[in-house]
Amino acid sequence: MYRQASRLLTRALSGGGHRSTASSRSFSTDLPAAPSEDTAFVEAWRKVAPNIDPPKTPLAFMKPRPPTPSSIPSKLTVNFVLPYQSEISNKEVDMVIVPATTGQMGVLPGHVATIAELKPGVLSVHEGNEVTKYFVSSGFAFVHANSVTDIVAVEAVPVDRIDPSLVQKGLADFTQKLNSATTDLEKAEAQIGVDVHSALNAALSG
Repeated sequence: MYRQASRLLTRALSGGGHRSTASSRSFSTDLPAAPSEDTAFVEAWRKVAPNIDPPKTPLAFMKPRPPTPSSIPSKLTVNFVLPYQSEISNKEVDMVIVPATTGQMGVLPGHVATIAELKPGVLSVHEGNEVTKYFVSSGFAFVHANSVTDIVAVEAVPVDRIDPSLVQKGLADFTQKLNSATTDLEKAEAQIGVDVHSALNAALSG
């Protein structure tokens, strides 16, 4: 029943020789003022499965954001979260610098909306004369047009809590594993270890 409903639903949303509301909706980092349902999806669902309540869509779970201000604010609002805890929540700072895969990216108030993939490196949070540095393994930075930046990392640790001797040992171990690897999987795992520990070493020396 669900398989048939989903197939008919896809046809209802994409058929008819014209673009549906869902497919023509423009992308935006600004969410509505209040949570709303996708009316086009609900209407199409009720046509093919009138006796089953429509499932929730992401819009039902997304918290509203303030609208994009008409003028650039003086501060950048930052949220920095890990899978198991929140490091920074709605904190106003001057700037953050994230280790994007395209290079170090500085984010100031009024930054253009951007999604950046993170690589192993240093995330620095600048607040006046204070700079807090974290080493992040990977993740994403979501820079919104309303001077709000959400940073989601897989793992992170303050740079001052990293043990340099363990970094050197880990780098030597993974380099040895890379040199002795015989399969593609072993080479890939060892290369990841070398890359991460090299970035850790650079964070400590930089």
